Amino acid sequence: MATTHPQKSKATKEKSFHRELIQQLVTLSTSGFGLVAALAWNEAIQTLVQQDIQRFFPSQSGVISRFIYALLITALAVLITYQLSRLASRWGVKK
Repeated sequence: MATTHPQKSKATKEKSFHRELIQQLVTLSTSGFGLVAALAWNEAIQTLVQQDIQRFFPSQSGVISRFIYALLITALAVLITYQLSRLASRWGVKK
């Protein structure tokens, strides 16, 4: 009958904990930077719509510019998601 070494088990658990900790830190920091980037894009696209679109539709600029903004954001989100999915499938990353 084989005996297990408590030190080996403890070392394995510590490695697993450190690996999980690093994984969570990477996930959290990536999410945080993603949020900051999304907010920057949000502001940039809103400014673009306000400066360039509203002058063509001055009387109804509020509603029309918001729809144009929503369409731009949706198109950008779909394009980026599609490209990232293709990249992940090339690298063999499972969803």
